[in-house]
Amino acid sequence: MRIPFTTYQFASPWFLLLILTLPILYYFYKESKSKRKLTYTLSTTLGIKNRSKNWKVKCQPYLPYLNIIALLFLIFALARPQDTSQRNDIATEGIDIVLCLDISPSMEAEDLQPSRLEAAKQVATNFVTDRPNDKIGLVIFAGESFTQVPITIDHNLLIEQIKSLHSSMLSQSTAIGMGLASSVNSLKNATEKSKVVILLTDGVNESGTISPETALEIAMLFKIRVYTIGVGANGEVFMPIKDEFGNIVSRQKLPVSLDEPLLNKIAKNTGGKYYRATDNASLNKIYKEIDQLEKRKITGERYAQYKDLFPTLVALAIIFLLLQLILKYTLFRSIT
Repeated sequence: MRIPFTTYQFASPWFLLLILTLPILYYFYKESKSKRKLTYTLSTTLGIKNRSKNWKVKCQPYLPYLNIIALLFLIFALARPQDTSQRNDIATEGIDIVLCLDISPSMEAEDLQPSRLEAAKQVATNFVTDRPNDKIGLVIFAGESFTQVPITIDHNLLIEQIKSLHSSMLSQSTAIGMGLASSVNSLKNATEKSKVVILLTDGVNESGTISPETALEIAMLFKIRVYTIGVGANGEVFMPIKDEFGNIVSRQKLPVSLDEPLLNKIAKNTGGKYYRATDNASLNKIYKEIDQLEKRKITGERYAQYKDLFPTLVALAIIFLLLQLILKYTLFRSIT
């Protein structure tokens, strides 16, 4: 309820009806005082008739009004007065995101520096750092998929897990459908309205029990937006060959094999966007663009928060109550 000709309003104006109870409370207070009033009889009042009252006697009857003023302040506090001139527009916080990363052996290719996987880990870490208010999870896939970190606000844990990724964690091959399906499974019961998957891969779907088309249908069913990123330079790239101990023994030139039509289809049908990253700079730019796109979507939903004034009123009520008690038992102390 807005107060006319001012910048103030009451968020809970119905509490103001409690003011109507104050005359009733005052009436019962006066009745109780009159019943407890002491009386005595004098043979004559001539000795005190012309004696003037001092200021304490004159002021004492008004002492109960301090309690009434305190109650008024408390009632106004319950009505939650707000200053609308001091408004904060606050973005609704919250977007649930799953980073879905391909960690198959081909991600060791060196067309991105120092490798595709290391470059992807770095930009993913920066992305997480730049979004402190969001719950973010991590799904990894190669020949199979695995939820490495369920969606969480514990970004320190998430970053540690991202940094620990390597290409030998899962069986060889590429199962894009499985990776997307696991990501959707992590988000399907999420509480936030906006649910996003950022899927990064450098290959084509070669294995897995769930096809990319089926995973896409599930993502559409749960209204999950998918951004897809295809990683890899055009043409042939150098791939390190490692021994059983993980040491690089040679480098072999291999052609790039990337299913761009599939990645584009997944992004388009879910309301996302497909990107191609051929070097570190373009990959970093892609994540920054996705970051800005999703921030714009969130900040479009805002609510106004006005400055609440009730703490001041509660403090004033306490001051008046304490003042009444102090005066009652000190300056205006009475035997009645």
